[in-house]
Amino acid sequence: MSVRRRFPPFHALLARTLAVAAGAAVLGACATAMPGQSRDNVAMELSPEAEPTYADLVTLALASDLVAIVTVDDQTRFPPERAPDLPPERVRLYLETLTRNLLVSPTGVGGSLVFVTDLAREPNGDTPDLEGQDFVIFADQVRDRPGEVQLVARNALFPAGPRIEGRVRSVLRQLAAADRPPQITGVRDVISVPGNLAGESETQMFVQTQGGTPVSLSVVRRPGMQPEWGVSLGEIVDTAARPPEAESLAWFRFACGLPRQLPDSAFLQGDRNSQARAREDYAFVLDQLGPCERRFT
Repeated sequence: MSVRRRFPPFHALLARTLAVAAGAAVLGACATAMPGQSRDNVAMELSPEAEPTYADLVTLALASDLVAIVTVDDQTRFPPERAPDLPPERVRLYLETLTRNLLVSPTGVGGSLVFVTDLAREPNGDTPDLEGQDFVIFADQVRDRPGEVQLVARNALFPAGPRIEGRVRSVLRQLAAADRPPQITGVRDVISVPGNLAGESETQMFVQTQGGTPVSLSVVRRPGMQPEWGVSLGEIVDTAARPPEAESLAWFRFACGLPRQLPDSAFLQGDRNSQARAREDYAFVLDQLGPCERRFT
């Protein structure tokens, strides 16, 4: 799924709306049903096996001007002749929604939003009935059309509920942090040196980042012990560096940004033993990070 990744607007927008987001969190905790809406008629959250992954949520948030929780107030189905590009098993809907919580937004966003989305038909061929249901959306404003937004990807709309709302808020807080790790663009310098004992070694890998912020990886091997590795975010390689935590922005940057193999140009040593040891340590790091799993992006 293609997502329009326009990174620069996000951090500025998020900084402007931190106070709004904090207030929205409080309001969301004590929200009551809107007129004509039963709080029992909310969309069922996706199961953990089907919901967006952490990488999906970060990617969508980075690509969005607006992240909101909305309630569908009305829906209109496009006739087939108005959506000739859609396969028969899908339907295009024009949704009118009421804004329940603005998590990130530009200025000038009102209490209602409209947008178009394509969805799969029900198993019996009917159009899904979304009225009264809550969704988390990732979208951009449409220029010169107040209240109209465009989803940043076809699937940038998810049934809302406590679990996904909490995960989205956590992602937004991480992206708003002043010390957020930079985007990784490659690996530039690699050196691996043996120790005094057989099986002892240390490998350091210096990572290229957007903006040139210094970041490095280190792997230390000692006889009879499991390899130790960690990440250093700064000029100095931290001897006590630790691996990034799961579902953290640092994990996302490394798991989703590192190349699958070390480039030959990165080695500072020409001997094959050092290069082979570094490649082994790099493969170990990738294995420890795990896959950058995506289901929607």
